Amino acid sequence: MSELLAFDAVTAGYGNAVVLDRLSFSLRAGESLAILGRNGVGKTTTLETLMGNTRVMGGTVRWRGQDITRLPPYQRVRAGLGWVPQEREVFPSLTVEENLTVVARSGPWGLQRVYELFPRLRERRENYGNQLSGGEQQMLAIGRALMTNPQLLLLDEPMEGLAPIIVEELAEALRRLCEDEGLPSIVLEQHPVLALEMTHQAIVLERGTVVHASPSDTLAADQSLLDKFLGVGIEEQAD
Repeated sequence: MSELLAFDAVTAGYGNAVVLDRLSFSLRAGESLAILGRNGVGKTTTLETLMGNTRVMGGTVRWRGQDITRLPPYQRVRAGLGWVPQEREVFPSLTVEENLTVVARSGPWGLQRVYELFPRLRERRENYGNQLSGGEQQMLAIGRALMTNPQLLLLDEPMEGLAPIIVEELAEALRRLCEDEGLPSIVLEQHPVLALEMTHQAIVLERGTVVHASPSDTLAADQSLLDKFLGVGIEEQAD
């Protein structure tokens, strides 16, 4: 499979503060990637850098073989990057359907496909963004990203603060996107076992650089590595 995305020795941060330190990794077409690590290691900054929202001090970001290191954020969206931010950022004064259609771009993903993926959104299509639960807002944020017909979906902590039953529903939808739909994705998640279940590859960050890279199922099966890098005990995995 061809290379879809690559960070090549990227150093980036905010102002004069360096968060990513010569970060290097790549993602092949058709695959999904979990970016794991403890709090404050640079996971969100990696996505912010990919979207063009940080100061890049060195290195190169390549998308489908093209250097996009200095490309403005709006052009990255046009190039096929679909971002679901941690804050969700749904439009509170628009209905569910308006939230979806306002960003729509031509392609295979339209209203009906989003509603098939998230039946709750169909039921709530006339409700405003500020009338939704946290889980419904997350579904809407993901659905809105899909309406841009991305070639890579970026998910920043999609399960944060959600009830277990909603986490299960969202996780199943994301697995469908990765496995059945073949939509490449990058997932940042505080629940590492969950993230590993829905991705093909995984990297672990410490201090803005990669300290471990492997297939997701290999890392998920290695309790010693999970505990070493992520502090995930056996009890936590059982949960």
